Amino acid sequence: MTQHKMVRRQFLTRSAQAAAAAFAAPAILRGANLNQELHVACVGVNGMGWADLSSVGTHAKVKFVGFCDIDTNRFDKVDANYPGVKHFADYREMYAELGDKFDAVIVSTPDHSHAPAAMRAMAMGKHCYCQKPLTHTVWESRQMRLMADKMDVTTQMGNQIHSNAEYRRGVQLIHDGAIGKVKEVHSWVGVQGRQYNNRTDRPEAAEVPSNVNWDLWIGPSPMRPYAADVYHPFKWRDWQDFGSGALGDFGCHILDPVFGALEVAAPISIHAENDGTTNEVWPGPETVTFVFPGNDRTAGETIKIVWRDGGLKPPRELAQLPDGVDLPGAGSMFIGEEGVMILPHVGYPALYPQAKFVNYNIPEIAGASHWHTWVDAAIEGKKTSDGFHYAGPLSETVQLGNIAARLPGVELNWDAAELKFTNSDEANALVTKEYRKGFEVEAVT
Repeated sequence: MTQHKMVRRQFLTRSAQAAAAAFAAPAILRGANLNQELHVACVGVNGMGWADLSSVGTHAKVKFVGFCDIDTNRFDKVDANYPGVKHFADYREMYAELGDKFDAVIVSTPDHSHAPAAMRAMAMGKHCYCQKPLTHTVWESRQMRLMADKMDVTTQMGNQIHSNAEYRRGVQLIHDGAIGKVKEVHSWVGVQGRQYNNRTDRPEAAEVPSNVNWDLWIGPSPMRPYAADVYHPFKWRDWQDFGSGALGDFGCHILDPVFGALEVAAPISIHAENDGTTNEVWPGPETVTFVFPGNDRTAGETIKIVWRDGGLKPPRELAQLPDGVDLPGAGSMFIGEEGVMILPHVGYPALYPQAKFVNYNIPEIAGASHWHTWVDAAIEGKKTSDGFHYAGPLSETVQLGNIAARLPGVELNWDAAELKFTNSDEANALVTKEYRKGFEVEAVT
């Protein structure tokens, strides 16, 4: 590590310690009120921000105390449904002004701003619900987990299907041994990295609309000119500086029941193949192969989990499907020693071959509100099954896949304990990133 980076890391560490010391106490002072209400501030209030906060807002014990968005045109829904809540453009100013008047935060911004907004709130002792993928880099995912543990706050990632009956039933079938020990898994989704713009380079600059604070939207990323209908409000996912491509968009959904069923945590190697990319955008169709250490739920000493996107699917014959039945548009195929389970994305699991499982009693498992689960846990001082202790490693894996996607054809060996690749300096340079001043993510010690 260079002297510059060592000094910077020391500075960030001291900043994190100072923030925790300065801000943890006010949240504790509100603890006596948590049995009555959870006071929630929101960073991002339209799009997924609206989906999240409106779902949290149906809980009887939630009171919104601050709404933050960089676009003044995007407060219409919250104002119509939750009138009188103060607006902010900068979450840093909102946190500072609210202080001990909020207990929790919902972060539903583009990926690049997740960690800066969430880490600052957790350092203040605030509970945190953060959209998927949890973070923009592997290093950020690790820091989010460490901060949640350190501050003992209740957390939840916004991969809401985690709480659905469909995914829960699939996880339980693997735990019950329905198909025996699992030999390998194939997961896929139809969208690709360049799903919105289909661009490979930056567009020409345009004038920033008066309703958009472009500096705050850029946040921690390198500054670039505004362009209309390319970044904000939705097409940012295609760009490496802001989003995480198809794998980031859907990996924390579709790989979630794979992680839950197999109880894996960190891969030991990652290898990607794709049609090529640039330093600006994510690739088109890709295949990413993760190898994890085996455990009691797997058939071997290691297990391979293969991700495909952009319309790529695993060979149909692996599933032992009957004639006339095809693979779903997105989902996972668990290949076991005694059969196969297909778990569609937001669909109930099916076991194959059909003749073998025709009389198998698939368990009935109820779903739950992902958002209310988080609220209840925060009020009761408990954890959720999708807290950052679990979501952190899942997001680390997703972002490891994105590092491999930027270095196609190279098998990367990963040392999770040391948070580094053992065979690629080029890959190690992508584990974290530099932050624009004022939007740093602080190391947790």
